[in-house]
Amino acid sequence: MTEEVKRVYAFGKDAQGNNVTEGNTSMKAVLGGKGANLAEMANIGLPVPPGFTISCQTCMEYANAGNVWPEGVLDTIQEYREDLEARMGKKIGEASDPLLVSVRSGAPLSMPGMMDTVLNLGLNDESIKGLIAQTENPRFAWDSYRRFIQMFSSVVMGLDSDLFENAITAMKNARGVATDTDLTAEDLQELVVEFKQIFTENVPASDYASLVLDGTVRFPQDPSVQLQLAIEAVFGSWNNPRATLYRKQNKIADDLGTAVNVQSMVFGNKGNTSATGVAFTRNPATGEKEFYGDYLVNAQGEDVVAGIRNTSPIADLKHVEGLEEAGTELEEVFVTLENHFRDMCDIEFTIEQGKLWMLQTRVGKRTAASALHIAIEMEKEGLITKKEAVMRVDPEQLDQLLHPQFDKHANYDVVAKGLNASPGAAVGEAMFSAADAVATTEAGRKCVLVRWETNPDDLAGMIAAEGILTSHGGKTSHAAVIARGMGTPCVCGAEMLKIDAEKKEAAIAGTDIVIREGDMISIDGTSGCVVLGAVELVLPELTGDLDTILEWADEFRTMGVRANADNPEDAELSRGFGAEGIGLCRTEHMFLGDRKQIIQSFILNEEPSIRQKALDELLEAQTGDFYGMFKAMDGLPVIVRLLDPPLHEFLDSPRELDVEITRMVCEGAPAADIAEKRALLSQVDAMAEVNPMLGLRGCRLAILYPELPAMQVRAIAMAAARLQKEGLHPEPEIMIPLVSVLPELETLRGEAEEVLVQVASEEGVELNIPIGTMIELPRAAVTADEIATKADFFSFGTNDLTQTAFGFSRDDVESKFVPRYLERRILPFNPFETVDPGVAMLVDIACQKGRATNPDITLGVCGEHGGDPDSVKTFHKIGLTYVSCSPYRVPLARLAAGQAALAETMGDARDK
Repeated sequence: MTEEVKRVYAFGKDAQGNNVTEGNTSMKAVLGGKGANLAEMANIGLPVPPGFTISCQTCMEYANAGNVWPEGVLDTIQEYREDLEARMGKKIGEASDPLLVSVRSGAPLSMPGMMDTVLNLGLNDESIKGLIAQTENPRFAWDSYRRFIQMFSSVVMGLDSDLFENAITAMKNARGVATDTDLTAEDLQELVVEFKQIFTENVPASDYASLVLDGTVRFPQDPSVQLQLAIEAVFGSWNNPRATLYRKQNKIADDLGTAVNVQSMVFGNKGNTSATGVAFTRNPATGEKEFYGDYLVNAQGEDVVAGIRNTSPIADLKHVEGLEEAGTELEEVFVTLENHFRDMCDIEFTIEQGKLWMLQTRVGKRTAASALHIAIEMEKEGLITKKEAVMRVDPEQLDQLLHPQFDKHANYDVVAKGLNASPGAAVGEAMFSAADAVATTEAGRKCVLVRWETNPDDLAGMIAAEGILTSHGGKTSHAAVIARGMGTPCVCGAEMLKIDAEKKEAAIAGTDIVIREGDMISIDGTSGCVVLGAVELVLPELTGDLDTILEWADEFRTMGVRANADNPEDAELSRGFGAEGIGLCRTEHMFLGDRKQIIQSFILNEEPSIRQKALDELLEAQTGDFYGMFKAMDGLPVIVRLLDPPLHEFLDSPRELDVEITRMVCEGAPAADIAEKRALLSQVDAMAEVNPMLGLRGCRLAILYPELPAMQVRAIAMAAARLQKEGLHPEPEIMIPLVSVLPELETLRGEAEEVLVQVASEEGVELNIPIGTMIELPRAAVTADEIATKADFFSFGTNDLTQTAFGFSRDDVESKFVPRYLERRILPFNPFETVDPGVAMLVDIACQKGRATNPDITLGVCGEHGGDPDSVKTFHKIGLTYVSCSPYRVPLARLAAGQAALAETMGDARDK
């Protein structure tokens, strides 16, 4: 079984009980996470059903060749199939004693529920007889066959699963029974015939010539055909819409591919001494050290994750008659796996007539609260080091801890309860389909997605919704797992809800309450409560395990973290989140509202007295603004950016003025008033710019209207002087925006220094206020050595630097062609969310040049990239002094900066 490029790998034991596994857990890039961990479990002696894995690279070769197999691969797969049959002592499709296999996906990075699986492969009209003879259980055999036809038809052929579900429902109604398990062997045998007919009627002969017999499409009886089509379908599922969306959401590369694991089937539906389940070695919602999960007796794995049947807690398993020994062994396996992987593990298992089999393990998905608690507890237990604990927490997850919760003082009535599947609270309009949830969000309204149970095709709606509510499914159902991964509040298994998706309503059993589409509801994913109406939400405090991890991260990080804040409230919030100063105070935000009229009167009037009056009013207001900001951040730096708005933001809209003039004329307003408005419109039109974002803004506005920056610098200086006299320690810094050539900075710095000297003399204080500039234009970046001679600091405005480097107008492109660029893989990610390598190169060039002429220069980033964990790591490599971001991103940036420093010495130890 050798080949020039190895594409297939065996795992498990041979017929003599010897381990013949060819892989291990370090081979996730080749075998996928599932295949690598199956190999690892086999290597450490756990009971793993034998099988083989087709590599991720084979998937990409197949896909990139237009779904054509690489030469020789099908022959190799046949060799490994024959080897598996020899190891098991039985053959796939054999009439007397058939080997059945599962065909499962397994990407290098976990993508739960996004790709496809086929179970019970190898059953046909002949092998079903052998299965009945071997098990002496006709009902089990016919149930397995009908499951296989249904799954193969849905996954491989793309038929609507409802075609089969409707047939099952009709059969149950005809027999007068409530559940699938009440159907007899004869009923199931009849369903198999009906299912094959559904297959024949719905699979197009033109697409599957190999399945046509006597002019009619037939369900495939040849196991080789079944296996090849199933493997191709799993490969194809790598690029299905839900998997593509999941990768985009989780920043997973599109060129990794998925492995395919072909594994001997074991059955959890062979009676009451058989079971199947999904479990975690610790609680994935809270991190508590307890065995957590669900199981079902006499069931197959998809029954657990699909939420079709309500499950039992894993802790009960060892007390169930006939399952005691397997339940005890499972708990021992939990300990073995956690100690081996040194992390919380997610496990899939099956018990076949009392015998335990391990089907999968992986490092388990968990909530942010759980990730923090597990990391801290494992450090205490000596399983991992403090450095590893810091690396174990994904910074993006910390957003979950900053999600709202129900206000504990709020009064509300709980109308239903479910399982507390994913923490946090959400309020929004009830929406009963993913499409409606997306449409509601796009319309600017918040919603909660209400479903019987979610499935992977609901992903877009799950992303759009504030929260998710289901009436079925356990804590390991699709809704729960995906919600926890996204940090979206989720309540599952609220059985009181009787959902009618067609009518778009949910009745609450035992009451006359009906929740209809558009009704406001609230859910608490921490307690499992469902409330009719909107509950007041509050943000949690930054304490406990989060504080501990952030303090540990602070021990290792070498880069500072500041916040972008424009008012004292945000400044105080930032300080509470651990910000070490304000990296960007945007003063143009202080000029909107009532003050807009003041500055507009300054810009549009030539009369000196009117302009001076406006400046005096603005000086008083700005002094108060800065006093509050500096006081809130006492002892910490506050970088104040001088005015940097596109000019049109200070002026009335010409379109609105035109409409107003027309209305005044129609209503017979006084001619003088109309003339005044027309004069104003004429002035505004005269100042109109074709591209305001590249027009009169930043330092250009300051040079045209030097009175404005002089007023602002005076306000900064007066606020600092007042606080000094009160015994405080203000540390303001002045930032001049949008500089492109050195003379701009020289001119404005000189004028600012004159004002500072005047105020210091007038107030009798000493003012040492650094003056720097914002690097947000490519020219400034490549001439930074010149600009640095007159700058105490650089702050990189990566939002505008990205716009000007790409020639993109963010407001125009981000919702228009950037999504299409991402979809067609022209861009790997949105450059306004994660810093682009080319933009990062400009930052790096500017840093090197700036240090060359000014070794003491301080270097920071104040664009939104400062709160993006991947960008933070890039900025750490460049060697910036600090990053600055929105207040709620400060904890993420602190953790990401700590991880960036650790990664230099120990690598990125987080399992993504």
